[in-house]
Amino acid sequence: MIKAETLTKRYGAITAVDELSFTVQQGEVLGFLGPNGAGKTTTMRMLAGFVQPTSGQAEMCGFSVEREPTQAKRCIGYLPEGAPCYDEMTPRDFLGFVASIRGLTGAEKRSRTDNAIDRLNLGSVLNQPVGTLSKGFKRRVGFAQAILHDPPVLILDEPTDGLDPNQKHEVRNLINAMSDDKIIIISTHILEEVAALCNRIIIVSEGKIATDETPDTLIRRSRYHNAVTLQFEPTGQPDQAAAMIGQLAGIDHVETDAATRSITAFPANNALIVTAIADMAREENWPLEQLHLEAGRLDEVFRSVTTPETVQ
Repeated sequence: MIKAETLTKRYGAITAVDELSFTVQQGEVLGFLGPNGAGKTTTMRMLAGFVQPTSGQAEMCGFSVEREPTQAKRCIGYLPEGAPCYDEMTPRDFLGFVASIRGLTGAEKRSRTDNAIDRLNLGSVLNQPVGTLSKGFKRRVGFAQAILHDPPVLILDEPTDGLDPNQKHEVRNLINAMSDDKIIIISTHILEEVAALCNRIIIVSEGKIATDETPDTLIRRSRYHNAVTLQFEPTGQPDQAAAMIGQLAGIDHVETDAATRSITAFPANNALIVTAIADMAREENWPLEQLHLEAGRLDEVFRSVTTPETVQ
């Protein structure tokens, strides 16, 4: 278990992290989100023992990060922002160096190193200096060192930064494959990544926790949850359709977007309105390009909970 108790970090008059408290259990993949400057990276650095808190404490698998730093850090695989590596080393040399620092020797060292290389698909660049690698390959080398010793805890700051779509898919599959028996914390600005990977989300704003919920619960807070969006062909008349839909039972209001020739109908009291709208569209023979039920929009919820007036 990871345990944070009133973690606080001040830099002079600036409070970067303000009394954060939470726990994370095995099997949880926690999305740690927030706008720039919210305190995400500082919190992760305190959990990893790279930054000392001004007050409060953190525990990693039962070890105090401050009082038992060596034992706590043995439990952690940490991918920091920017994934710093030694540019003059090759990935093979760098991972061998990290394995030695982690206390791995002999056959176990070779096995763990080869496993990390295979899982991050680094075989094509193993003997190339890290400084000459692309940003995506550098990120993958950094990820490889984080999983090298098979730690029970992974702290990943922007794990897919710089990766192309295929590489992102591979890394997401890797995280999913490791998630059952590990504690994983992921900080990212890519909300689709959160939906794909995380079973819990904490959003921080101005150094405080704004919300701590499952993705399903959070997305239900979106005003788009159970809304219905219709996009019309150029011959369609969205305004006329919007007026007709507005008369249906269970409709709160309808919004029109002239630029995209679309309308969105919002339900009253979370009513299910898609069947009635689809029936009307068919009866009126509206020329539609698409009609779809909105699950909710995580980016809209993110904006709503990170505005100062909504933070508790």
